[in-house]
Amino acid sequence: MAGVNVKSEIKPLKKVLLHRPGDELLNLTPNTLEELLFDDIPFLQVAQAEHDAFADILRSEGVEVVYLEDLMADVMAQPGRREQFLAQWLSEANIHTDLYRRIISDYLAENYADPKAFVMKTMAGINLQELPNDKTDTLVDLVSDASKLVVPPMPNLYFTRDPFAMIGNGVSLNRMYSVTRNRETIYGEYIFKYHPDYDKVPEFYSRYNSFHIEGGDILNINEKTLAIGISQRTEPDAIDQIANNLFADPESTIETILAFNIPNSRAFMHLDTVFTQIDVDKFTVHPGIMGPLTVFEITKNPAGGLKIRERSEALEKILAEYVGCPVELIPCGGGDRIAAEREQWNDGSNTLCLRPGTIVVYERNNVTNEVLRDKGLNVLSMPSAELSRGRGGPRCMSMPLWRED
Repeated sequence: MAGVNVKSEIKPLKKVLLHRPGDELLNLTPNTLEELLFDDIPFLQVAQAEHDAFADILRSEGVEVVYLEDLMADVMAQPGRREQFLAQWLSEANIHTDLYRRIISDYLAENYADPKAFVMKTMAGINLQELPNDKTDTLVDLVSDASKLVVPPMPNLYFTRDPFAMIGNGVSLNRMYSVTRNRETIYGEYIFKYHPDYDKVPEFYSRYNSFHIEGGDILNINEKTLAIGISQRTEPDAIDQIANNLFADPESTIETILAFNIPNSRAFMHLDTVFTQIDVDKFTVHPGIMGPLTVFEITKNPAGGLKIRERSEALEKILAEYVGCPVELIPCGGGDRIAAEREQWNDGSNTLCLRPGTIVVYERNNVTNEVLRDKGLNVLSMPSAELSRGRGGPRCMSMPLWRED
């Protein structure tokens, strides 16, 4: 099953990309949390056990699970590719002095010869005390704390939804909002350029573009309709750009983009933290977006450029038009304001649909989950005490590579 095929949020999921949390979480410290976009430090062993439970649920439902680190290790095993990647990775980590580039390259060569171990280490980061102290006697080292991070970790990598996004048979290789997360997209660049299963996938957006867009804001409504959130992390300029790219690309079947202007806040970080499709006619929604939500309909202008129309109708009416049937919006927390805010903080609206009506959710959002069960949904709950500290749910942690048409 080479290539990608994702034209829906709900059609049967056949293949998904995950990243099992690794030592990058061990390099989180209280004073780097804000910079690295965390509110707390997950306990790695428990986070890994929870993530393994997630993968087991997917496999038990007939989904093939592939890991970002394994695909990347395949690429790193190709002749000359490791050296090419290492030079780029060092530059993107702002390691520009010849001395440090040589020390880090030697350290990785001596200790991480295995391709997968090398990939995991590039994700985990490097601190000063790991490097041989006899090789550095620069002033900056002598006055630095030994725990200083020479190369910062990428602790958000287990949210594989964001660095890139599948749209139909192509990929949007995203430019991320924050410096720390933008470094993550290097793995997508190498996989979609060099992995034999994915090197022919057309690219609808480049990580080298100027404007920010993230996968959590991109939802495939159907083969002709895409929803994108204008959010804290996705700029309207990026949506203009990807719309032009999609409408111009013969590989794309997208005819309409619905741009949702969602409130700019940490709790409403991406469109998929407030709104996900869970069945043919059902969506989870956070009640907090219902009032201020503006939707723009973007289509191709026959005269050139884009045609943009503001839609002021109720969200249900707009969605029904594109889904092709009346839709029901199921509020997070069952409409209880306090439950909604609490469970929204732990991604109560962020569900991964495996097939129409079957969804994976965090078990901690018990109020929302009970509402979903009462609505007739097959709710598969996963442990989430530690994973949820990263502020992302089952959809955030998964990147579908193949859904049945």
